Amino acid sequence: MDSELKEIRDFIACLPPFDRLPEEVVETLTECITIRYLRCGVNMPPKNVSEHRLYILRKGALSLISMKGDLIGKLSEGDICTIFCTQGDNNDFIVKVDEDTLLYTITCDELTTLTEQYPDVKSFFIETASQRLNQQVSLMNDEAIVTSTLMTTSIGDLFSSPAITIDSGASIRDAAIMMTEEGYSSLMVLKDGRLDGIITDKDIRRRCVATSLSPDESVDKIMTKDVLSISYAENAFDALMLMSRKSIHHLPVIHDGDLEGMVTVTDLIRQEEQNAVHLTGIIHKADTLEELVEASKLLPQIQVQLARLGTTADHVGRGITAITTALTHRLIEMAEDKLGSPPVPYAWVAAGSQARQEQTSCSDQDNGLIISDEMKPEHDAWFEALATFVSDGLAACGYVYCPGDVMATNPKWRQTQSVWRGYYRNWIDTPEPMALMYSSIFFDLTTVHGEASYLKDIRRKMLKKTQKSTLFLAHLTNNALNLRPPLGFFRDFVLVHDGEHNDTLDLKHNGIAPVVDLARIYALSEGISEVNTIERLKRAAGTPSLSKSGADELIDAYEFLGMLRIKHQARQIKNNQPADNFLSPKDISKLEREHLKDAFKVIQTMQNNLQSYYRIG
Repeated sequence: MDSELKEIRDFIACLPPFDRLPEEVVETLTECITIRYLRCGVNMPPKNVSEHRLYILRKGALSLISMKGDLIGKLSEGDICTIFCTQGDNNDFIVKVDEDTLLYTITCDELTTLTEQYPDVKSFFIETASQRLNQQVSLMNDEAIVTSTLMTTSIGDLFSSPAITIDSGASIRDAAIMMTEEGYSSLMVLKDGRLDGIITDKDIRRRCVATSLSPDESVDKIMTKDVLSISYAENAFDALMLMSRKSIHHLPVIHDGDLEGMVTVTDLIRQEEQNAVHLTGIIHKADTLEELVEASKLLPQIQVQLARLGTTADHVGRGITAITTALTHRLIEMAEDKLGSPPVPYAWVAAGSQARQEQTSCSDQDNGLIISDEMKPEHDAWFEALATFVSDGLAACGYVYCPGDVMATNPKWRQTQSVWRGYYRNWIDTPEPMALMYSSIFFDLTTVHGEASYLKDIRRKMLKKTQKSTLFLAHLTNNALNLRPPLGFFRDFVLVHDGEHNDTLDLKHNGIAPVVDLARIYALSEGISEVNTIERLKRAAGTPSLSKSGADELIDAYEFLGMLRIKHQARQIKNNQPADNFLSPKDISKLEREHLKDAFKVIQTMQNNLQSYYRIG
């Protein structure tokens, strides 16, 4: 191979997904490469090229422009233009040459032939951005199962012991009484001291009660024989797979031939969640603020553990939020113990990421109070004291005060039901900039403690109004479009350059927040009461506002970006650094950068669709 081809080979071999091909395949592919030089201002493909080709940028820059004229992405050195090989994409975009550009190119047919034996590489070139992203998110979810702690936890560490047994000659009635007294849903049946079968609640219902069999009959008449069991030394993941395969919920545990106990599906689920559940238990039992502060210090480690397991971003968000809710509940209880009973009923509400159940361990606090219309002016002192106690307590536990003062300590957000209804009515009827900012906060609201009906009534009337207010939704959309995902990693223009977070990507504002904003708009358009982003997208799927495929693509983008953020923050926590949303491209692989581009492209496309729908700009 001459020096020029060797240089091309070395360049291509480092680019995903070519870096997953054997060396000999890369060399063969290199020999099929032709070199093209295109002047600034022309469109691709070149006029004299009739066959579909893949283009690899060696130098220069390209822009991907939709048929509506929207800029979808930009490509620069080292990027791959798959548009003309991708199924379904090649008629949706115009590719424009922005600078004098040097390209390596190969026909799509030759590329397909060379990668036929490597389907993961081949799919990269023929699938759309949304298809590639879906494949990666599915892979990450599969890896979450494989890397679960169940793989490294032995049955001996978690099964219920001692074994709760009954003799095979005992009556069904005796079995039901024993199960009730012991609080178990199953009993192991012994005959001559050896395991003979198992009887469960389900057996009693289906084989005794439903068939009018006398409860005085012996348990061996309805028990399940030929019971599957598992060894004391096997791991919990094996138990879960066996239960799933056989559609059973109980497994006897055998050690050296003897019956030791029982493991259930509940035991396995509890193992996965034991740390978060244990922490919540500590919080509920805490008697002082100091104990809550100590408990809250474990929260970052919970996030690290969940990230290590490969848990989805949605699961992490719900887990962390559950702990925040437990802390808030306990602080409110402590406040009421100190201040006495509330003068009138109220609801403590949370906004933002807590309301959406999408918190991480570095979230701030956004909260408020909806108070009964029976409130009198002299009652405010009690509610102010409550708000101060709880907000100060949350701050002590690591939830920093809201920079915008969106907290119950602010009298503006400590109001009666009528005042809150007026807020929402004014925000919708008069969508000026401050109203739109408040809309992005308070249209994501949940009741943490107290009278849930207060918020439910406000939301019902609010959604009825937003569905009909096209002007409000158009203004909200225009405001949301201020947050745009990057147009790829075009050199370094997408990176932050502010000194503190120099040369990083803001995952929250460049990727996650735009999806949250889109989901909120779809929900308000369709009268959907959910506030969790993924739930909103699922509920909106198939409505006039959002297609099912569009919802699936946004969920994939949201999950991928969320997973990157969770892993990034886990690395920071393990290194004793403050967790944030600023990811350095150096901390992720080249392939992850490609999937990031796919996520950005999905979000950008959906934003442009919404922009066109409301005729913005």
